[in-house]
Amino acid sequence: QVQLVESGGGLVQAGGSLRLSCSCAASRRDFSSYVMGWFRQAPGMEREFVAGISRQGVTTEYADSVKGRFTISRDNAKNTVYLQMNTLKPADTAVYYCAANVGIYVAEGSSSYKYWGQGTQVTVSS
Repeated sequence: QVQLVESGGGLVQAGGSLRLSCSCAASRRDFSSYVMGWFRQAPGMEREFVAGISRQGVTTEYADSVKGRFTISRDNAKNTVYLQMNTLKPADTAVYYCAANVGIYVAEGSSSYKYWGQGTQVTVSS
């Protein structure tokens, strides 16, 4: 079993920054064996890919809407993945989820991710 717990969400003004964290507790596999991703879901919208990072952090992928503003990183020694969000916009308002993928490559489809956290709310005011 894998338990993912997100933190760091909140209310911020447009142009501000937030840093999300996701801690992982895995009983059978080492955290470094998972590809990790961040997704978000706004009210009435489908869940969408935000960013992903390979197992050793060498490869990262981003949605076009966040490129240049968001940075995903991981610390395998701390079993934690991060999402640094800068220059936030009202359109970034959503519940943000981290997810773990047992595959090899960074995938953008949510179906590729087996384990999910419960999400953390990010609200950006204009």
